[in-house]
Amino acid sequence: MKTDTLNAGEIKRYLGSGEIGCQIYFAQETDSTNIWAKRLAEDGAPSGTLVCADMQTAGRGRRGRSWSSPKGSSLYLSLLLRPDLPPQNASSLTLVMGMSVAEALRKDPGLDVRIKWPNDIVISGRKVCGILTEMSAAMTKIEYVIIGVGINVNLTEFPDEIRDMATSVALETGEQIPRARIAAQVLKCFEKNYKEYLKTGDMTGLRETYDAMMINCGKQVKVISPGHEMTGTAVGTNEKGELLVRKEDGTVEAVYAGEVSVRGIYGYV
Repeated sequence: MKTDTLNAGEIKRYLGSGEIGCQIYFAQETDSTNIWAKRLAEDGAPSGTLVCADMQTAGRGRRGRSWSSPKGSSLYLSLLLRPDLPPQNASSLTLVMGMSVAEALRKDPGLDVRIKWPNDIVISGRKVCGILTEMSAAMTKIEYVIIGVGINVNLTEFPDEIRDMATSVALETGEQIPRARIAAQVLKCFEKNYKEYLKTGDMTGLRETYDAMMINCGKQVKVISPGHEMTGTAVGTNEKGELLVRKEDGTVEAVYAGEVSVRGIYGYV
């Protein structure tokens, strides 16, 4: 498979100027872009710094899971932010990035992209992107937040264990797309949404757009957390980014964490 050109200069060419992507670091190979971004953050790198790699040797997903990171076919990005917000607000930044990726792929290349709360980006019922947000904070102040994004762009084959659950931009469009172009579109969408987010420090100004793209909305869901399992109908999110689930007795519960399965998605039937 012919690979497209991916480097800091190409991303900047598509991106132009802006606070997000003010500095871009690129490597052909790194352990994890999140780990690299943390090192830069500890060394004083400014908010808006982007780390990108062509390949990861120790890519990670949520709950310590590994993230398949082959060379020359996907986007592995980590964005460093230093928001002036209390630590409890950081988790909803995952939702801001999720809707930004969805918006970007809807614009270019024009796919019907949906969000599976909180951080899976889904096309045709299969996952195309994962997001991992990590934070360093003092008692009342965020030191920095790292948002890692892995997008299956030009992958055409997946390991057997995820073949039925994963897809890529190339598989959905039938063509290869320049990864630098997608990276820039994601950053542009994120900058717009992040500015709106900072007005209130929560999802107040973004909820309507987020909920409209959420594949969970109006669907029966199963929520699994330690020692607790619940089924109900997802009715949207609140300003904190929590999933609102209407239970069988009619009451609505706000779900902060846990695994959420949507009927008909990823094998939940």
